[in-house]
Amino acid sequence: MTFRYDFAPTPFGDALAVFSDQGIVRFDLSEAADPSVPWLLENVAQQLQAAPEPDPGAADDLVSVLDDYFDGVPVRFDEHLPFDWRLTSGFARTALQVISEIEWGQTLSYGEVAVLAGHPGAARAVGTACRHTPFSIIVPVHRVVRADGTPGHYGAHPERKRYLLDLESQG
Repeated sequence: MTFRYDFAPTPFGDALAVFSDQGIVRFDLSEAADPSVPWLLENVAQQLQAAPEPDPGAADDLVSVLDDYFDGVPVRFDEHLPFDWRLTSGFARTALQVISEIEWGQTLSYGEVAVLAGHPGAARAVGTACRHTPFSIIVPVHRVVRADGTPGHYGAHPERKRYLLDLESQG
């Protein structure tokens, strides 16, 4: 199995995109100039048990879909590129796959996702799955909100979650 990486521009900075032979395996919003990117690559290499190789242009198809998304076009990333779910398992994978089905401009609460994932009462586990997703933006964890309808956090960047929800509410 070979793994390769490239960067994709977003309004938040360049995102790290890692691909396997089966599809995208990780999409991370850390900026390319961010000193944590080498750490991210080391972390991904540990998780994959293989070092991803740089591959300029590997993210070209993803960039095209991201451009549409950030232009306000309702897209589903999983309809445009294959996902390699190897970095998730168990309930986290199930929850993220449920989240993948949340339509553009819609939201579900953490508890609603837990019910749809077959584990009522596992709202906190849904939050953990969202926090640790290997697929920022492309699995729309930003569409998962608190039970009272407030957005909640998005890692250390709640302003990004608000931006994405506002973008989708305009379409």
